[in-house]
Amino acid sequence: MTTRPGGGPLTGVRVVELQGLGPVPHAAMMLADLGAEVVLVARPGGPGLSLGEPEDDLLLRGRARTVAVDLRSADGVAQVLDLVADADVLLEGLRPGVTERLGVGPEACLGRNPGLVYVRVTGWGQEGPWSGHVGHDLNYLGLTGALHAIGPADRPPPPPLNLVGDFGGGSMLAVVGALAALVGRAATGRGQVVDAAMVDGTALLSQLVLSMLGSGLGTLRREANLLDGGAPFYRTYTCADGRYVAVAALEEPFWQALLTGLGEQGRGLPDRADRSAWPRLHASLEAVFATRDRDDWCSRLAGTDACVTPVLTFAEAAGHPHLRARGTYVERDGTLQAAPAPRFSPGPTLR
Repeated sequence: MTTRPGGGPLTGVRVVELQGLGPVPHAAMMLADLGAEVVLVARPGGPGLSLGEPEDDLLLRGRARTVAVDLRSADGVAQVLDLVADADVLLEGLRPGVTERLGVGPEACLGRNPGLVYVRVTGWGQEGPWSGHVGHDLNYLGLTGALHAIGPADRPPPPPLNLVGDFGGGSMLAVVGALAALVGRAATGRGQVVDAAMVDGTALLSQLVLSMLGSGLGTLRREANLLDGGAPFYRTYTCADGRYVAVAALEEPFWQALLTGLGEQGRGLPDRADRSAWPRLHASLEAVFATRDRDDWCSRLAGTDACVTPVLTFAEAAGHPHLRARGTYVERDGTLQAAPAPRFSPGPTLR
């Protein structure tokens, strides 16, 4: 990927990335987007799950350079330690104990550079009975309880892509850990090891759901709660053309705005405050939304507080006026990709 960041708040920060899958390259991409200089240490044969040619892998955006290294050789280990000597952050996503056996574990790297922030991204974490197990995003979601809470009540829980475990609970936690450790280093002068486990991150993302369960406002049953599709005023509906709208009229003023927008079709609907009436209200709204095409409904409700949006494909989303105006998606070399986020006052970092 030839696209490179154009400055950013992490300009001057040096990152060494040991080649990996999913959350590690995603975290490295985010750090590069923020201005860090990221050197990718590629190993012979690659990480094991190919996304095509390296130049086609959008997660590799912004790398300053790539160095091919065989960590099974003494020369390869020496190369990595030389890189670490001048680095601020090292990112790795190998199974616990692997970097130690290779000679580039935390002790060796921090011995070479005491100020290094050594970020370890795994599914199960560095400690615990399952720390040596293999797994993927879906496994981490399954163990934490998050997967059980997602999806319709009458079918198995669906995989929510790999957004929750790999990226929400993995790379985001790794980036937060790296940045927090860098702030800590500014005060102490010392680096540290960050254990970014996807099971921990996924549990952390579930805190609001846990709060609802603990307060009695939620249940372990799927599709029976406020935010899991149980509430008829917070879910998706099929329109006449087979496409979908997302309805999120949670607060009472938004609900009233939705009823106003539905016009005559919204009159006589069951009371949404009565949970026992939710199935009837859901069925009524299904029938209402099935009478018009998706874009007809969105045009009718545009500019109101009804909290109704179209459910767009990625291709449609890139062309939406709001996302196009913000540059949320960009196209480089004919390929659609997400722009760096968040944004900072000097302006966009992707040139």
